[in-house]
Amino acid sequence: MGVRPKPAGQKAKPAGRSSRLRGLAGYLADGSAREFDRLIYERVRLGIMSALAVNEEMSFTELRELLGTSDGNLSVHARKLEDAGYLRCEKRFERRVPRTDYRLTAKGRKALERYLDHMEAVIRATRG
Repeated sequence: MGVRPKPAGQKAKPAGRSSRLRGLAGYLADGSAREFDRLIYERVRLGIMSALAVNEEMSFTELRELLGTSDGNLSVHARKLEDAGYLRCEKRFERRVPRTDYRLTAKGRKALERYLDHMEAVIRATRG
C-alpha cells in the first residue's frame, strides 16, 4: 500500500510538540489560572504589576508616564487590580496637591509570579 498524501493546506505536526503541550493541559484546565491570566494579561495591567514588582512604590503620575496611557485608562485598570487585592492604593495631599501611590500586595506578587510561571511554561513548550 502507498502513502496517502496529506490534503492541500495541511501541515505535518512536528514530532514531540503535542507531548510538550499536553504537559500544560492540567495547568491550562485550572480555572484559577485562567482567572488570574484574564486579570493580569492586559497590557496596561501587566505593565502596572511589572513596574510595581521592581519598584516598592510608584505614583499614579509615574505609572501613567511609564506606560504612556491616559489618566482614565490607568485609573480603570489600577482599580481592577486594587479590587482584586493585587494593589494597595494610598491617596494623600502633598503641598495641597493630591497624590496617589500604589504598592503591590503579597497576593498581587503571588498572582504575577503565577502568571509569569504560566507564560514561561508556554514559551518552553512551544519553543521546544
